[in-house]
Amino acid sequence: MDQSKSRIQTIKNLLGALLCSWVVTAVLLLVLALLLWKLNLKEGQISVGITVTYLLSCFAGGWVLGRRTQKRKFLFGLLLGVCYFLLLLAISMIAHPGGLPQLREILTSLALCAAGGMAGGMLS
Repeated sequence: MDQSKSRIQTIKNLLGALLCSWVVTAVLLLVLALLLWKLNLKEGQISVGITVTYLLSCFAGGWVLGRRTQKRKFLFGLLLGVCYFLLLLAISMIAHPGGLPQLREILTSLALCAAGGMAGGMLS
């Protein structure tokens, strides 16, 4: 009974941290859109902005999850990064059916999200 409550609390913590990550993502993408509009950014600059968005969003979520769990923080941060990536991939597949990026880009995004979440968890 006690272990099932612990699992439910862990899932709630993960979902809350994912929500935090997506809020950070929305804010950073709005800032990036504003910069694109005002400064006419080049494609390379936009790509860097999106990469920074992935890292900071997963870092924030990993940090929140690490603070809430207080144990195995890096592992929970890694889990958050992977979950964030899977949601990102699912949204991309829905938005652009049949138009997924190359495997190298997918693996790079996975690594960025996982590393950002793990770093946030470790530093929490």
